[in-house]
Amino acid sequence: MVSKTRNTILFTVLGIGLLLMFFASISLGSVTIPLKDVFASLTGGYAAKSTWEYIIINYRLPKAITAVLVGTGLSISGLLMQTLFRNPLAGPYVLGLSSGASLGVAFVILGAGFLPSFLSVIALSSYGIVLASTLGSTLVLFLVLIVSQRLRDTMAILIVGLMFGSFTTAIVSVLTYFSTAEQLQKFTFWSMGNLGNLSWTTIGILTFCVGIGLLLSAKSIKPLNALLLGENYAKSMGLNFKQARLVIIFATSILSGAITAFAGPIAFVGLAVPHIAKLTFQTSNHTILFWSTLFFGSIIMLFCDIVSQMPGFEVTLPINAVTSIIGAPVVIWLLVRKRNF
Repeated sequence: MVSKTRNTILFTVLGIGLLLMFFASISLGSVTIPLKDVFASLTGGYAAKSTWEYIIINYRLPKAITAVLVGTGLSISGLLMQTLFRNPLAGPYVLGLSSGASLGVAFVILGAGFLPSFLSVIALSSYGIVLASTLGSTLVLFLVLIVSQRLRDTMAILIVGLMFGSFTTAIVSVLTYFSTAEQLQKFTFWSMGNLGNLSWTTIGILTFCVGIGLLLSAKSIKPLNALLLGENYAKSMGLNFKQARLVIIFATSILSGAITAFAGPIAFVGLAVPHIAKLTFQTSNHTILFWSTLFFGSIIMLFCDIVSQMPGFEVTLPINAVTSIIGAPVVIWLLVRKRNF
């Protein structure tokens, strides 16, 4: 009863925190917009200045929604991977999807010089890069799914994913070696991650992909709880292990693949947030962990977005760097505080 009350309080705090972070993310930036104007603009009214209105609707709101989708998707896929592989260091990119996406983008950006001029213009557009990233991660996904059907041992899938990752990273390294400074800069900017480049159409597509991934993840809550007690015990409880594993891998692939395609590879969130949720709620029940990870992922990503905007400055920091700089000390502090983890 005490833990139930505690969980209710924690979820209430997280809900309020998410709303505050969402509004703060829209309010703060190189131009600070008062919260009352943000609230008025989002509830059908008008901001005091038409320029603020334009900034909110066309830049800040899409970016805040993207941050929520990215934080939610990566943290849930991290939770799925950590439970499936029973490895606290597993993250959404252990299957090599991020490397596959990087390979697709590297082929487009670094190999654009070999294409005819009209094709290179299409390839280097934002849609061309998204398409290349999607194709790269989808190719790796199909290879992982084919291999996972052949392999009985779940740990072997983890090793295969890492091998795919190493292989694609090696090809990217060869491509970067032969590319020009301008191409390298473009590729580096993509690999740093970006939440602010999405139009309303692309946000709609990303929302759809993340929605499917979250539905499949929610469907996997019972199998995940069974897997905590070991593969053999889960099978003895009547769990169709191969099917459950396939659904979990597919859900992770949709979430991390779509996010990498639209926002670039964003480190750390998927690895750290499940640990923060477990240490805060002190439970291994995935019904609670699913929702707490979802909330924490969104809040942390919005906070990192605020920091990356550098309120009051013209500079914008790369989101990939900010997530690691902020996240790593938080997890270390939590682990040191709770030594029996």
